[in-house]
Amino acid sequence: MKLLLFLSCVLRVSAEVQHEDLAIRGCSDSEAEDMYTLEGEEVWYADFDKGEGVTPQPSFIDPISYPGGYELAVGNREVCRSNLNIARKAMKDIPLEQDPPSTLIIYPRDDVDLDQKNTLLCHVSGFYPAPVSVTWTRNGQNVSEGTSINIPFPNKDGSFRQTSRLDFVPKQGDEFSCSVHHVALNAPWTRFWNVERTQPGVGPTVFCGVGLTLGLVGVAIGTFFLVKGNECN
Repeated sequence: MKLLLFLSCVLRVSAEVQHEDLAIRGCSDSEAEDMYTLEGEEVWYADFDKGEGVTPQPSFIDPISYPGGYELAVGNREVCRSNLNIARKAMKDIPLEQDPPSTLIIYPRDDVDLDQKNTLLCHVSGFYPAPVSVTWTRNGQNVSEGTSINIPFPNKDGSFRQTSRLDFVPKQGDEFSCSVHHVALNAPWTRFWNVERTQPGVGPTVFCGVGLTLGLVGVAIGTFFLVKGNECN
C-alpha cells in the first residue's frame, strides 16, 4: 500500500476581510507535490517532471512570481520523503485512516449545444487519503483522449477534493460516465450524464399551449354571454 504524506498550512488570514494563502506539500516514494493557492485558486505549483515552477492562471491575470520557488520545492520534497520514512516506521502497526469520497458530481462546464465543443467536469470531494483516479466512458467505451485531472486540494475538514475534465463535442443521445477509484472504495463509484437530458423538454410548451387554449375558451365564453346580454336588453 502506498503511503502519502501531505502538509497544508494557512499562511495569512486578515481579520477585517478574510483572505487565505494556502501552501500544500505532499510526497510519496515516487511522486511529490508543492503548490500555493490564493482564495482557493491555484497560483503556482512545481512541475517536477519538467523541472520548473508553473503559474496556471489565465494570461489576463497578473501572475504572482515565486523567485527560487522551484529550488525550494525540490528541497521540500527531500524533507518530505525523509519525514515519510520516519512516519512509516512510527506507523508500522497503526492502520491508515481511509475515508471514501462523500460527493461525486458530473456536469458540463457550459450550456450544451449539439456539435459545439464543451467540457464535462467530474467533481469528487470528501476523500482521504489523496489522490483519487477517474476514468471516463462515452456510450460505454473507455475514453482517455481529452481527459485531465487537477492535483488534490484540501478541504477545511482535512479531506480532499479533485476535479477531472473531459473535452467533448456533444451528440444527441450520447451518454457519458465518470468512475472514481479510491483505496477506501470496494468498487468504483460511477455517475452518468446524458446529452438528451440537456435538451428543452415538452413541459413548458405543453403548459403554454394549455394556458393559451384555456384563455381562448374564456374569451369565447365571455363573448357569448356579452351577446346574450345585449339581446335581452
